Amino acid sequence: MTKVFPYLNFAGNTEEAFNFYQSVFGGEFSSVVRFSDTPAADKMPENERDKIMHIGLPINDSVILMATDTLESAGHKLVQGNNHYISLHPESREEAKRLYDGLSADGEIEMELHDAFWGDYFGSFTDKFGVQWMINYNPNQ
Repeated sequence: MTKVFPYLNFAGNTEEAFNFYQSVFGGEFSSVVRFSDTPAADKMPENERDKIMHIGLPINDSVILMATDTLESAGHKLVQGNNHYISLHPESREEAKRLYDGLSADGEIEMELHDAFWGDYFGSFTDKFGVQWMINYNPNQ
């Protein structure tokens, strides 16, 4: 069964927002990855390297709230309304491909489905109705 998680975009204040959410929901972050942890960190502006590339906060056994900082230097621009994705986490690589191909048809590809540097099979796009999606298959889960 595919898992569905909310994925939020912030204009550089993801860490502040997630510390707030953690104070409300409790729990521990399941993941915190900074842009400084990425292979391209040395090409980034120094003041952006400590920003959040990915963070996860489990809300319960079924829901993980996730987010990133959108960086204009990386070609991303936060506009109210594009600050969220539906993040699908399928159980197989084949299911990931099927969902990606089906939902992205006639849409706008942001990132082709590929083996990402963090080990997952990942892609993102906006569907033909303007809804933003991420497909993320983790072969180790």
